[in-house]
Amino acid sequence: MKEVVRAGHAGFCFGVKRAVDAIRGALERGDTNVWTIGLPIHNPQEVERLQAMGLKVAQSEEEVPAGARVFIRAHGESRAVLAALRDKGAEVVETTCPFVSRAQELASSLSEEGYHIVLLGDRNHPEIRGIIGHVNDAEDILDVVANEAEAEALPRRGKMALISQTTQREERLSAVAGALVRRAGELHVCNTICRATVERQEAVRALVGCVDGVVLIGGRASANTGKLRDIAAASGLDVLWVEDAGELDDSAGWFEGRKRIGIAAGASTPEWLINDISSKIASM
Repeated sequence: MKEVVRAGHAGFCFGVKRAVDAIRGALERGDTNVWTIGLPIHNPQEVERLQAMGLKVAQSEEEVPAGARVFIRAHGESRAVLAALRDKGAEVVETTCPFVSRAQELASSLSEEGYHIVLLGDRNHPEIRGIIGHVNDAEDILDVVANEAEAEALPRRGKMALISQTTQREERLSAVAGALVRRAGELHVCNTICRATVERQEAVRALVGCVDGVVLIGGRASANTGKLRDIAAASGLDVLWVEDAGELDDSAGWFEGRKRIGIAAGASTPEWLINDISSKIASM
């Protein structure tokens, strides 16, 4: 038997829960025309459950039929996508995370005020693509950087505004801001990292010295779960990252000699999955 120690904050954040609850509610009421563009969350097990209930996932707005109810995922969408959906007669249900909406609004308003926008994050992540889609002429007045080195390589400009993907680490935001101070005559820094992200990161750090290793639960496409893995590893914690309980059988050797197992989970990991994995670990 293993002792399981759960991190103080783990699993669905407010924004993800809000979006998933809205989708599930529509499906439970018998709505047969519920769509999302792209996966509603970065957790394949929860997506499978929603699809089994009737959710339809399109790869682009072009695949969505007229008259569909389209739930905008927590990551948000660009203005162009939202306009295209409404033009074809789709009903748009807005479930963008409020923290993401704030980042979108800041990017839009600051660009209109003459700031060159610098986004900290993964340029291929849907949240970043959505923020870019709220900035007019983004190809000319916006850059995306992943780290301090990329920020250092940017041209000097008179006015710059730094906006972060909501799942970034505050240490990285501070480092990038420090680099941009040397590149800008005026720098406006917006800490758009959501509090739920910070809480989950701090909760992982709090496990240091308390457990013999950490099982991290979450989809491998989840950016915030990946940050938790990085933080745990940097803190000296031995980490096993799993998506479902079945992966524990393939990692039985990892548990040998470990008595207290920490449990951490990304903001897109549902409670039922955390409970399933925790119960299985406890019985090992």
